[in-house]
Amino acid sequence: MRMVAIDSREGHDVRFSQRQVALDGAVVIVTGGARGIGARTAELFARRGATVWIGDVDADVAAATAATLPRCRSGHLDVTQRASWDRFVAEVLAESGPVDILVNNAGVMPLGPFDAESEATTDLILDVNVRGVLNGMRAVIPSMVSRGRGHVVNVASMAGMIPIPGMVTYNASKFAALGASLAARREYAGTGVTVSAVLPSAVRTELSSGVPLGGGLPTVDPHDVAHAILKTLRTHAARTSVPGWVAPGWALVDALVPEVLQRAVRGRINDRRALTELDPNGRSAYLQRIERQSKNHAVQSDSEVTP
Repeated sequence: MRMVAIDSREGHDVRFSQRQVALDGAVVIVTGGARGIGARTAELFARRGATVWIGDVDADVAAATAATLPRCRSGHLDVTQRASWDRFVAEVLAESGPVDILVNNAGVMPLGPFDAESEATTDLILDVNVRGVLNGMRAVIPSMVSRGRGHVVNVASMAGMIPIPGMVTYNASKFAALGASLAARREYAGTGVTVSAVLPSAVRTELSSGVPLGGGLPTVDPHDVAHAILKTLRTHAARTSVPGWVAPGWALVDALVPEVLQRAVRGRINDRRALTELDPNGRSAYLQRIERQSKNHAVQSDSEVTP
């Protein structure tokens, strides 16, 4: 019987470290890499010697970002569509070879009252934030398993652990992304393929434009999240929050602090800001882009079911 040492604080299992994936010379896919966390991750990986492919639904912006980086290419990728994944991965294979690392970063974050959310917006959130993660893993993990090595990082959110008013569907999507990551991690244990989840707190990107940050959650910059993603190549931790203390801290609060006290603290820090304090002007550019994506997604979804 083979003994396996586990460090429960980091979610670290030595079985996941037997085949380290070196970044220098690795082929890396970063989804949603045109902007924000994805762009900073692509930059960090490329400057550490990786060949990076940015996949993004906004192909022009992705190309402009890739042009500023060494050993970086880009292509159109709609993470909600398996056919788009197949085309994108085929291009990566033809140009650069097998994928060593996948960073499932693409995500959307519409906010506001749940009962005012359109069905098209609900579909977009779930398809990008959940189906996109599942599609990405399906697209690369089988070939990783056949080669006996590979690493997948799914960028979830602390909203995958902490429920927040004004984020009902977004919370649902990030809880799902975290659960999918942890389950896939166990399913592929021992194959040489590892799956890690990274959970940022409030990040200063376009997704959070027009949203009052701070209060109950610390704020971080995209490069902080990029470095946490890079760190998982060494730790292979199941779950890494950014900052690192937030996930274990919340786990203790959730387990030990009665709901009535949690509710009192939430009231003092106004955890309803995503309902009551959004700045529509500051958020307008992002909302316009999400609206375009939502309409395009609805058209694509209708075309798939129409004979």
